[in-house]
Parts: sequence; C-alpha cells; structure tokens
Amino acid sequence: MSYLSIIILAFALSADACAVSFSYGLKFNEEKIKNALLLSSFTGIFQGLMPVIGYFLTNFVRVYIQPYSSLIVFLIFSYLGFKFIKDANMPQEAKEFCIDLKCLFLIGIATSIDAFSAGITLSLYGALILKPALLIALVTFVNSNLGFYIGGKLKQMPTKNLEIFAGVLMLLLALKAVLAD
Repeated sequence: MSYLSIIILAFALSADACAVSFSYGLKFNEEKIKNALLLSSFTGIFQGLMPVIGYFLTNFVRVYIQPYSSLIVFLIFSYLGFKFIKDANMPQEAKEFCIDLKCLFLIGIATSIDAFSAGITLSLYGALILKPALLIALVTFVNSNLGFYIGGKLKQMPTKNLEIFAGVLMLLLALKAVLAD
C-alpha cells in the first residue's frame, strides 16, 4: 500500500475522532488545552493501536483468507465507506460530555473500531504495520486537536460533510483495491 493510500486512510479514519473532538470543543470552555490534549492523545493512541491489533489477528487466519484478500479489502473499505456516509445522515442524539478517564477510554475505543478493520486490510496488502499505525495515530492526534479548536471557534460546523467525505475516501480505496488486482 502506497504512502498516499495510507495518508488517505489515516485522514478518513481520523474523521470520527475529529467530529467527536469538534463536539467537545463546542461544549468545553475551561481548560481547553488540557482537554484538547487529553482527547487528542486518547483518540490518537487508540487509532494507532487498533490497526496493530487487527494486523496481528489477521496473521492467525492468513492461510484461509489470502486467496480472497482483494475481495475482502474491497468489502471492508466499502463497508466502512457506506457506514461513514450512513452515520453522517443519521440524526445526532443529545450527547453527554464527560472527559474523565473512563470516558476517554470509551471515546478512544469507539472512534477506532474502524481502524481495527484497517489493520486487517493493511495485513492483507502485505504492508508493514509500524509506519502506517504511527501515521494514523499522528494524523488522528492532529485532526482531533483541530476539530476541538475549530469547534470552540466556530460553534457550528456541519460534521455531516466531514463524515461523508471520509466515506467517499473509503469507497475510493475500496475501488482501488479491486482495480489493482
């Protein structure tokens, strides 16, 4: 997988964390730097860790899925792309904003489930995992920080468009997987 594809993947995966951070930026007016860094650190760490977990779990079943790897990559990215677009069009429920350790762990896990699937995909591509995982973590950290501060500054931005854009990026990666085969 090329660096350009990994960068596109990193930006697409970071969209959820950016949207969550944006929401938190709208809510929190005190201790902005501390809260932004906490939220960005947790989302970045989990976004970097989950692909590694997915990557290594894939190795257990590599023998069974290798012949179908292009199809599986296509299906995973297609699923993620359509999921992002579908979630973007769902109404937002009232969210409770907490920033304690428990909430940070839950946010980190919730925003990085898709990164787990990306780790499986990276394994199927035969890519090494360290650089992509670090790049995904870094992009997520930066985008989460940006989302927090933009939320605080603008107080109203359509995160729906960001999620749809992320979904389209995932669908483009899905097409690339089957066209490259």
